[in-house]
Amino acid sequence: MIQVERVAIGWDGRAILEDLDFEVAAGDVFVILGGSGCGKSTLLRHLIGLERPLAGTIRVGGEPPGRGGGPPTSGVLFQSGALFGSMTLAENVALPLRKWTRLDARAIDTIVRAKLRLVGLEGFENHVPAETSGGMRKRAGIARALALDPPLLFLDEPSAGLDPVSAVELDELILTLNRSLGMTTVIVSHELESIFKVGRSCIMLDKEARGIIARGDPARLRAESPDPRVQAFFHRRPAPER
Repeated sequence: MIQVERVAIGWDGRAILEDLDFEVAAGDVFVILGGSGCGKSTLLRHLIGLERPLAGTIRVGGEPPGRGGGPPTSGVLFQSGALFGSMTLAENVALPLRKWTRLDARAIDTIVRAKLRLVGLEGFENHVPAETSGGMRKRAGIARALALDPPLLFLDEPSAGLDPVSAVELDELILTLNRSLGMTTVIVSHELESIFKVGRSCIMLDKEARGIIARGDPARLRAESPDPRVQAFFHRRPAPER
């Protein structure tokens, strides 16, 4: 689904991550993890197509991300949910359908209700974001990301700012969507409980190394990686001295 080959990313010609090489298989739940400031969200912006790499090649479904001008082939949940506060949840979810399809109002309403029901928000169609909890706003953001039935879903820190119960419920939703829809899911996260619950494979980024320092199954890395930086992350220890 995603191929990243010898990619460097950064700003103003200065790389913050270099020589990135990894693949995301179709149907996988793939986690990009690492400490704060290591470039996780920046890498996600490049995978989505919001930024262009300084070097190397990124392909999503065989094509450069964000090219073509047609309907998006991926859905995105940003950290805050990024819902429009003056619009109801239903109106937020309807936005991609109104922009990218020629469906009439009745058909759009049917799809919107189905997507909100899928994420457990049936009956909240006419609520504005301020009338809902943080977890509900994240769910509504996922419903909007699913509006066009994309094969690929990007989630940027989906559990950030949520209470433990809401975070667990969101993890269960992610797994349910992956199992029921076969959707490839790429998650940026540093929340260990979520990583071990939903992640099947991962890459770990490191700020000082400016690249990938580990890859594979998160639980296996926790148990077997000889790298002290990896062990410090997974076991909540102070970072080793350089």
